[in-house]
Amino acid sequence: MPSNASPFLRHLTDCNTVILPGARAPLALGGTPSGWLAPALFTRMEKAGFGTPDKGFNIPHPSGLEALGEELAQEGFYKSHHELFDVYPDMDQPVVGRIDRGALPLFGFVATGVHMNGLVRKADGLHLWTGRRAANKRLDPSKLDHLVAGGMPAGHTPREALVKEAAEEASIPAVLAEQAVQSGRLVYALDRAEGLRRDILYCYDLYLPESFEPSAADGEVESFTLLPLTEAYRIVRDTDAFKFNVNLVLIDLFLRTGLIDPTSAEGMALRTGLDRGLSPASPGRSAVLG
Repeated sequence: MPSNASPFLRHLTDCNTVILPGARAPLALGGTPSGWLAPALFTRMEKAGFGTPDKGFNIPHPSGLEALGEELAQEGFYKSHHELFDVYPDMDQPVVGRIDRGALPLFGFVATGVHMNGLVRKADGLHLWTGRRAANKRLDPSKLDHLVAGGMPAGHTPREALVKEAAEEASIPAVLAEQAVQSGRLVYALDRAEGLRRDILYCYDLYLPESFEPSAADGEVESFTLLPLTEAYRIVRDTDAFKFNVNLVLIDLFLRTGLIDPTSAEGMALRTGLDRGLSPASPGRSAVLG
């Protein structure tokens, strides 16, 4: 799909850049196709007896992923986030191990996150709370972001992760955050500086009272702004000011609120791209891993 097909479709193509196999090698966990290994790890994994680039790699006991991840961080292959994520072969499949979130892109494993639209109904229409990422963030510093967004730590359900992030990022009490309604589940696969991102985003809407004022609790957000939803629409349409995957969650919101006609050709293409991904490496397409 050409990147200039529409100002909104370009964000989907920008988030679905993976070409398989590319320079990567297929990676299995316990014999089940699960990811794509980065070339930087070929020699290290071959020496460990996990396979070869030509024939592919297999980690027979994925319960050992946590220890392997720690070793790779100590050896300088990536910078540890000191936060474990669950590892599973593909979307809706059982967890088989866990590893530091910073290692996920090196292995091309599926990663899961939560994003929440913080919405306010006002006399002049729907408004959206946005955050500006801190300038010292490791990834996408100073970009516009959702009021609440983050990865899903090991052992958490999407809602548990949402409540945790809501408290940490915007000081939203659990009793309020738990009122959020899940609105969708989006997927994509893209090449980034940190490696292959194969992400699942669980999306939520939370309608907040006009009196609510977010406050950053963990230092990851430098400021919050309440924007008319039409202004957020313009920013997504015309710029790259939002963090890359926030654009996808907002496009989903625009489709659901009618700012983008979901019955139009563009709307239907966007809906399919958000739900299934445009890349064959997107989560839910495990057949291409075999």
